[in-house]
Amino acid sequence: MGKLLCDSTTVAETFQTSSPVLPWGDPKSAPQPPPQLEAVEAVDLVDQAVTTVCSTSWDDVLGLEDQQRRHLQRLHAKGVLWKHPQDDGIDDLSSSSSPSPPRSVVFRLSHGGEVSSDGNCLFTASQKAMTASREIDAKELRRRTVKRFLGDFGSATVEETDVINDAIRHMYAPDLRNGWGIHVVQEVKLLAKKEDRLVLDSAIDELVNLGMQRWCLNLNPETLSLWFVISRELAAESIYKERCLCVNDGPSWAKYMSISGCSDDEYDIINLQYTEEGLLSVDENRQGHAAAFGDDIAIECLATEFQREIYVVQAHGSDAMVDEENCVFFLPHRPRSRICELPFFLFMKGTGWCGAGADHYEPLVAHPCSFVSSEKVAMVL
Repeated sequence: MGKLLCDSTTVAETFQTSSPVLPWGDPKSAPQPPPQLEAVEAVDLVDQAVTTVCSTSWDDVLGLEDQQRRHLQRLHAKGVLWKHPQDDGIDDLSSSSSPSPPRSVVFRLSHGGEVSSDGNCLFTASQKAMTASREIDAKELRRRTVKRFLGDFGSATVEETDVINDAIRHMYAPDLRNGWGIHVVQEVKLLAKKEDRLVLDSAIDELVNLGMQRWCLNLNPETLSLWFVISRELAAESIYKERCLCVNDGPSWAKYMSISGCSDDEYDIINLQYTEEGLLSVDENRQGHAAAFGDDIAIECLATEFQREIYVVQAHGSDAMVDEENCVFFLPHRPRSRICELPFFLFMKGTGWCGAGADHYEPLVAHPCSFVSSEKVAMVL
């Protein structure tokens, strides 16, 4: 699964508007760009690559409402025009001899097929969408994303570090006194070392038994079993919050984002869910299969690592109360270095009220086609 920010507009804008303006990534440390290609050659090369990727007609994609399907079919039929953002301050290529991709390309977007909703979908979908990097698997993409983040975070100024830490804290360690006018449920992410699970379980059991000795003498058998369940969740919350690592800054985010749900992960993810009334549930992830959801920070790090823009194409359902013309929108994630490759695209289907239900990334296949005027394409990015 992917992770859409709890307050997607506020947090995404905070991070997206801060990091491009604040060049806390060192362009010199970015990967070496590929050889320069003429526009026609680049399009031909990508066109050859996408022919090896299976694409699906929008008629065959499950879970879409009619208005979403019609709009996506129109995008495919007319195409979207991508223009290289060479004119803004970050990507001023006029004074540099670094190679760059074509200035304008029209893409027809097709669905790239389903990917497993196991928490790794951002990286699995990206691997499928990045036709030039088919030899890199999803786990390697996750590793390179974290490495890129740590490198850039380590070279950030104090002000830039504070901005990123605030964004991470907002996503994974929210202030439970606020935000209830927007969200019914809020989550706190904690990390438990796999090697510490037995010790943690022992501490939880000890706390529960202590409570039983004090308070259960006057409870009847029916009430006792219910009390035990409630008491154990409260005890687990207390022990986990006291002894586990909270995801609330750059270093803890890197540890969290490294978790792919495999046995060789250093940490297990503990998820505490709250309503305005208090603790709702404790997901202890005892099998250790939960993986860290990809978020906007991870996408920007991927974009920087491969020096290409990443567009998340989000399709809202009718319950999001938007008209058909506005039911699909593009969320750009720009690298913190020069753009030296064509962009790639990811898809999120929206069918529910929270973030339009979008919590799962799927790949899009971008078919380059002959250039047409901006008046004839469905959208200019």
